[in-house]
Amino acid sequence: MGCGHYYADITGDTAFAVDTNALKYGSGVLREIGDDAQVLGMTRIMLLTDRDLAKTAHVAVVCEALGAAGVDVVVYDEVAVEPTDTSFLRAAAAARDGRFNGYVAVGGGSVIDTAKAANLYATYPADLLEYVNPPIGRGKPVPGPLPPLIACPTTSGTGSECTPIAIFDYTAMHAKTGIVSRRMRPALGLVDPDVTSTLPSTVVACSGFDVLSHAVESFTALPYTKRAKPAQPRLRPASQGANPYSDVACTEAMRLTGEYIVRAVNDPKDTEARERMMFASTLAGIGFGNAGCHAPHGMSYSVSGLVKSFHASGYPEKPLVPHGMSVVLNSPAVFRFTAHACPERHLEAARLLGADASDVKNCSLEDAGRLLASAILRLMKATHIPNGLQGVGYAEADIPELAKGAFPQHRLLKNAPCEITLSDLEGIYRDALRYW
Repeated sequence: MGCGHYYADITGDTAFAVDTNALKYGSGVLREIGDDAQVLGMTRIMLLTDRDLAKTAHVAVVCEALGAAGVDVVVYDEVAVEPTDTSFLRAAAAARDGRFNGYVAVGGGSVIDTAKAANLYATYPADLLEYVNPPIGRGKPVPGPLPPLIACPTTSGTGSECTPIAIFDYTAMHAKTGIVSRRMRPALGLVDPDVTSTLPSTVVACSGFDVLSHAVESFTALPYTKRAKPAQPRLRPASQGANPYSDVACTEAMRLTGEYIVRAVNDPKDTEARERMMFASTLAGIGFGNAGCHAPHGMSYSVSGLVKSFHASGYPEKPLVPHGMSVVLNSPAVFRFTAHACPERHLEAARLLGADASDVKNCSLEDAGRLLASAILRLMKATHIPNGLQGVGYAEADIPELAKGAFPQHRLLKNAPCEITLSDLEGIYRDALRYW
């Protein structure tokens, strides 16, 4: 990697934590869920999905396998794509009424995150903001263990089957926020790459750029050695910063994404490329689940929360900037800004994403951000991602409101390798308005 010295300057913590959940990966593993549920002691399950996925073979396979194992299943198909506080609470109410001892999520990040929240609020009822990240919420620790959740991702991007994070739109502020607790990490992730064969190209692109962003952000995040040592070991945050464990997962996720995302988007019959992107998604989930993302994700929340009229094909017919798109539209501008803090890492990320080897070799450290941004922009162009924030309906006049919406995302912005002020955010959004 050439970046081992990233952890040599210890001004904060001297240890990092590795938190993982059980994972099963491979063609057809959804058919094994009945046995998995039995092993976890699940007898009455709430299966969460959305209305479109509820009609698919993926949900049918899961229901059939659970039924054959003698598990009582209640399907809840009211999950909202890009969930809100209202949809979280609606799912939690259904979970409380059902008295379930286990949960299954079949869907993308919206479904898996909703299942995490439903499980939490059904088990430990509270005001919604009780567990939500500060400063928007009160950040109360989850009081105890939760019933098991089996997460079955149907998109190659979320990584939510590996993480302790649930994200939603807080409608009162027109911005996203979330809940983070190690107790919310799924008991098992069932990752079946066969599900990607039916995904529309735009969904593959948006979810694929979420993979890219998870990996690059975690790799370039503030190192754990510069994060304050916790007063108690149990208080070490899940988003603890870049560390040697997350590096291993993120570097391979970047390499796979650089090699396969264009093929996976542009050729739906390229089963190898789509399978490799699914594996990259899980790797990146492991990475950011143990390091945390930073500014591109923090900035994405106001991009999606303040959407005007933009609609992406392959998604519900409503104004919507898909999550992965809202993230990557900021990424080139962010990495131009953060590169000075760890230029070697930005250069390594550019190389892994497919930047020309001679360009990397001959690039000065001062040009690291430009080279990484160029590598990402090349992939964006090749997969038909809009040309910056203007491409999804934003203009110069929107920058103050975008920055105001992103600035409260302390968990993410403080994980960046350098300080980012409100004024800095405005400058980065301005740089992200148009790229080519």
